[in-house]
Amino acid sequence: MGRAQLVDRIATAVLWAVGILILLILAGFLLPILIEGLPVIDWQFLTTRSSAVRAGGGVGAQLFNTVYITGLSLLFSLPVGVGAGVYLAEYARPGRLTDVIRLSVEALASVPSIVLGLFGMILFVNYMGWGFTILGGALSLALLNLPVLVRVTEEAIRAVPQSYREGSLGLGATHWQTTAKVVLPSALPGILTGLTLVAGRALGETAVLIYTAGVTVSRRFPNPDVMVAGETLAVRIWSVTSEGLVPDADRIAMGSSALLILLVLIVNLLFALPLYRYRRRMR
Repeated sequence: MGRAQLVDRIATAVLWAVGILILLILAGFLLPILIEGLPVIDWQFLTTRSSAVRAGGGVGAQLFNTVYITGLSLLFSLPVGVGAGVYLAEYARPGRLTDVIRLSVEALASVPSIVLGLFGMILFVNYMGWGFTILGGALSLALLNLPVLVRVTEEAIRAVPQSYREGSLGLGATHWQTTAKVVLPSALPGILTGLTLVAGRALGETAVLIYTAGVTVSRRFPNPDVMVAGETLAVRIWSVTSEGLVPDADRIAMGSSALLILLVLIVNLLFALPLYRYRRRMR
């Protein structure tokens, strides 16, 4: 065995070990929560309202609010984030404006989520007078999503081979037609991967939503009104473990944690399965 082959095998073994270590860390983190939390989850836990003082309450309203606020935040942030990524990758020319946009994205990405929550509270809760609302929480959460969406979209578009563009332009297509019908479909797997990351983070976000969507739920369930308070699962976990008065706070926290993990896995599968089929069709 030559020196190069030996180095290759050692490097391969190290990388395999690192990958297995990551899996073990993830399993060590998730398994205890799932083992204690899954037995709590039943139909009553999923569909009944929560109680502030009595044991036996469920998290139906919090589950609805989690999905609702995450969907709204993606609805608000996706067009802006993908549009900005397309502009930076395909249309922006080197200059002061492009530098300012990139600096703004970098600055927004470095802002702690609790600061975005305070910003949302000042703007939506106090200045606009909405109070704690689902709409204010979704808009604040959209600010958290934007930097990741812009970066992922730009990188995915830049990864598309230049020959694709040259071939399309050579056939007489305009720049926009090339971008819309050639570049964006080729970059779609990378954009969907970024969307999955953003959705997973939004599902588990707490700091932003505590100050904007609040820690209470509507009396009606489910309530699609965006101008009511909307406590989510992650915020419910924080509230019952930090200041909850319910006797079964541990049961609610473990059940909600396991449910949140399952929700993130389901969302990942919802994006991963179409992406897998799309990649197979593109081959």
